[in-house]
Amino acid sequence: MTLRVLLADDQALLRGAFRMLLDSADDITVVGEAADGREAVRRTRELRPDVVIMDIRMPEVDGLTATSEICADPELRTSRILILTTYETDEYVAQALRAGASGFIGKGIGAEALLDAVRTIAEGDTLLSPAATRSLVTRFLATPDAAPPHHPEQLAALTPREREMVGLVATGLSNQEIAERMFLSPFTVRAHVQRAMTKLEARDRAQLVVIAYRMGLAHVTPDGGADRLP
Repeated sequence: MTLRVLLADDQALLRGAFRMLLDSADDITVVGEAADGREAVRRTRELRPDVVIMDIRMPEVDGLTATSEICADPELRTSRILILTTYETDEYVAQALRAGASGFIGKGIGAEALLDAVRTIAEGDTLLSPAATRSLVTRFLATPDAAPPHHPEQLAALTPREREMVGLVATGLSNQEIAERMFLSPFTVRAHVQRAMTKLEARDRAQLVVIAYRMGLAHVTPDGGADRLP
């Protein structure tokens, strides 16, 4: 199945570059473009793309407002939002996730990584870049009371493999990256992660990251990065 993508960015040169890259993949096609948030919402309703690649800073209506409007429309529930931005700050990450975005990555991402991100989002997974994950963790550490509640029995319900997977997710690794590290198939990793999310009552991958830190399955390293606990 060919994945249908809408590009929303106010810079025509960037849209052109992204279009060339995405259209080069056999399983992805760009069905439309938008230069601002208002046009992004209109074009999403018109084209019903599988994935909307959304910039944050755009004139008139910004990407976060457009994301919120798209995600709030029941008729557009099959269109998922991938935020692609230069600004991977904790405030933007938090706002994007609250708005309903399924992914948050930086514009410095490599070509293959962007293609994989589109596929990941289209499959129903949530994707956060390592930088976005660190921003999310930083925000959580600054306001721990805002973290989702958990109970000790939920952690006890996880299998050793599920605990390991949750810890790796908390470092910002994608399912594909975890699969390569653990010598498993991406399907197997996804199954473990989804079971862990169900047991921990995490609504999405971002909340799973926060729960992992709250439960002590991962920690912030001295250099500000993230690592899972053994």
